[in-house]
Amino acid sequence: MTLQARMSHPAQQLPAAMKALFALKAATQHQGVDETTLALVELRASQINGCGACVDMHARAALKAGESAERLFAVAAWREVPGFSDAERAALALTEALTRISDRPEPVSDDVWNEAARHYDEKALSALLLAIANINVWNRLNVAVRQPAGAWKA
Repeated sequence: MTLQARMSHPAQQLPAAMKALFALKAATQHQGVDETTLALVELRASQINGCGACVDMHARAALKAGESAERLFAVAAWREVPGFSDAERAALALTEALTRISDRPEPVSDDVWNEAARHYDEKALSALLLAIANINVWNRLNVAVRQPAGAWKA
């Protein structure tokens, strides 16, 4: 089955939006959160949101950057497998909480927040929160227009 997008990507239709989304991503880099952690965050949020385009893109980019296939295969079950640091686990828990905000009365529990704050200072935590928000924007846009996986390579 070949998937076809419903329309051109919204961020391509509004170049200022594309520029803003790329600028937001750039602003989150090198701010105290390891690049590998940011890649895991992007992959996990994309898995939760069912964004095939982003799962494909971020898994491939992480592999190219040196991330192991074993960790990428396991990121959906990060609580149940070894190989993730405590800081990565805190970032992934925060990612899940912020991505699934309507799933519980207190979307980001004090436990999730305090564990993230234990590993990241306010600058790094700010970068992490903005990175999670940004990937969720991309996921929602891609899912809405049914952006096919691999289309970004064209």
